[in-house]
Formats: sequence, structure tokens, C-alpha cells
Amino acid sequence: MHRSGFACFVGRPNAGKSTLTNALVGSKIVITSSKPQTTRHAVRGIVTREDAQLIIVDTPGLHRPRTLLGERLNDVVRSNLAEVDVVGFCVPANEKIGPGDRYIANVLKELKAPLVAIVTKTDLASRKQVAEQLLALSQLADFADIVPVSALADTDEVGTLFDVLISHLPEGPLLYDEETATDNDTETRIAELIREAALEGVHDELPHSIAVTIDEIRLRADNESITDIFATIHLERDSQKGIVIGHKGSRLKAIGTTARGDIAALIGTRVHLDLHVAIEADWQRDPKKLDRLGF
Repeated sequence: MHRSGFACFVGRPNAGKSTLTNALVGSKIVITSSKPQTTRHAVRGIVTREDAQLIIVDTPGLHRPRTLLGERLNDVVRSNLAEVDVVGFCVPANEKIGPGDRYIANVLKELKAPLVAIVTKTDLASRKQVAEQLLALSQLADFADIVPVSALADTDEVGTLFDVLISHLPEGPLLYDEETATDNDTETRIAELIREAALEGVHDELPHSIAVTIDEIRLRADNESITDIFATIHLERDSQKGIVIGHKGSRLKAIGTTARGDIAALIGTRVHLDLHVAIEADWQRDPKKLDRLGF
């Protein structure tokens, strides 16, 4: 019997959903950061083995929105929740269950798909904390299964979670080619890698203000072993520009250096990355600007 279907990870921002997706897929398909609301698109990771194929939909953190962008990110989560075969509710082991978790649990109670509670980041918590979190979650909703997992430190736990998730999938054939790890297009993945590099070391509201678009990708005419990529980092205020560019361009150069290595690994050529910084005033609240930036 072969099973195939879709699972959606949901949880408040920074609950470990993206790290878990990467661990299950076995490669980096989703950017990760300690900053809340790093994920802004539904990213599909595809895990294939002989008896099953699991398509994991990693979604933005479900939260009470303060901007139009926040509302649209919540819409992304809700639309995906309505279409999957099983839902994984991620809660970190090292953080007490709070109002945000209870808000999400109430949303999930309306779904028809089976719910699996996932206690993430167990490597950051004591056994006692993990046990307490498992008990607290069991009282929060009617979960089909509750699974503790460290995406970074325990491959056996990751494997156990995979087994639990596929047990809730229907019988079915392969939905994607066996070699496919994600169906996200290359341009989107490049933009995300640049944004991931830009997120490091920035504080306060700046992470939310950063968006990245790709202006052009082309193989160099006189040397096809090099790909030229031109991209724009969009910010909301002039005061943020100096932070991202840094003293004499040092920070922008560091962003380019970090992103270039990951992009080269993704596309298989050397990369020349040309980054430009632009201001899109209050783009998180402007529907036309959100459309233009791909949200």
C-alpha cells in the first residue's frame, strides 16, 4: 500500500516549523531565522520513500495581524489548512503555552483534517519541560497524536514524526517526481536566500520591513560558469537604509557574500550578485505595493 498526500505545519511565529520542514526534506528549501514571521509564503517540501510521499506545506506563523501584510499571511495559512490531509501544530518545548497557541488551537478545532501536536526544539528543553509540554498540549485540543521532536539534534525523532504524519494520509500514487524536493521556483528561492542574509543582525521592526525582489537573472555572455543576479532589497523608511547598507557599504557587502554562497549551491554556477536598496514607504500596509512585491 502506497500513501501520498499533504501535511501543513502551523504554529505561532518562530515555533520551528521551517527548521522542521528542512529536516524532514533533508535539504534547505525554507529559509530560517530567529526573527518572527520569517516565512512569508507557503513553501512545499516533498519527502519521498518507497511506501509514501509526503508533501509538507510550511506556512507563515499564524498570529493576530497588525498590518495588511499580516492579514494576507494569515490568509495564506487558512487557505492551506483547508486543503491538506493532516495538520501539524508546532509548539516549542522550551516556551510555555500562551494566548497565541490557544488562539491557533481554537482555529484548528474547526478543521476536518486530523491534528498532530508537535513539540519542537526538544534539544533546548529538559526532559521535565518536554513532559510538561506534552501534558499541556494534550489538554489543549483533541489531537490524534502528540510527537516530541528535535529537528536539529535527533534524526530518529524526525523519522518518527514522518511515520506518524504518513499514517494519516490516504492511499495514493506519487504526486511529484521522486527526485523533487520542492515545487517553489528558483527565482523565489534566490530572493528568500537574500532576505535570510539580510535578516541576520537586525533588530526591532526592521525584519518585518525587509522584502526582496529579483530584477534579472542571466548567464554571463562571455563566461557561462557565472550567473549574474540583480536584486532589490525593499525597505519602508529612509532611516532603515543606513542600517542595511552599513558603514561604507560593509553590511550590504556581507549580505551579498552570505547569500552568494547559498545561491551558488542552489543553481550550480558561480554567482555575481548585484544588490540595490530601495524605499517602498509603508509597503506592509499598502495593497498595491504588496501586490507588486508578490504578497
